[in-house]
Amino acid sequence: MWRHIARHFEASRKVVTFDHVGSGKSDRHVYDRARYATLHAYADDFIEILEAGELTGVDAIGHSVGGMITLLAAGKRPDLFNRIMMLGSSPCYLNLGGYQGGFDREGIEELLAFLEMSLQGWSSYLAPLVMANADRPELTAELENYFVSNDPDIMHDFARVIFLSDHRADLAAVTTPALIMQCRDDIISPPQVGEFMQAQIRGSDRVLLNTQGHYPHLSDPDAVREAMIAWLGEAAQKAA
Repeated sequence: MWRHIARHFEASRKVVTFDHVGSGKSDRHVYDRARYATLHAYADDFIEILEAGELTGVDAIGHSVGGMITLLAAGKRPDLFNRIMMLGSSPCYLNLGGYQGGFDREGIEELLAFLEMSLQGWSSYLAPLVMANADRPELTAELENYFVSNDPDIMHDFARVIFLSDHRADLAAVTTPALIMQCRDDIISPPQVGEFMQAQIRGSDRVLLNTQGHYPHLSDPDAVREAMIAWLGEAAQKAA
């Protein structure tokens, strides 16, 4: 999913992409429901990858839950990270008290129940809503195909961990320079979530992309790439 972005950086940087355990081409036999009951296990995996590759001073970007996994990893091991970028991420999807994550508990439970009943039906329903580019059906088809390629049991577990997690308290512990990128119209990560994150992450920056949907790295990769390049350049100047 990062192919449109990664190729623009490969000439000047070492680019590493990976599949989380349970998805893509990862070894699904090592998936353990108890271990991966929280996002912290995925953050530990990320750290393990960096250690195995002897990678430090990393500029890391993650999309949606990947952004929160990146944030948790940077909180655990700030020595490994130079800067982090989060695209369409959210620390909590639930509306809790005065916090508006975008979803009520009943709506989340209905979505998870639908997924448990039918991965194909859930994928066909959700893909067009989150891609939000009706005039480009090939993008929706790619996303739907990605969803259904996953193991349905692992997908349900992961979705439950994602949508019911609450990592708001972890934001203030981040000391790594951070960029929060959001789309102007994204039902998964509405603007108020990005505003909350920026207020909690000390010294963070926020960019509102003039795009729609939850997958701009597929639907408008140039906008994402340009925002990344601009911020990385500005961050480097500040550090100097």
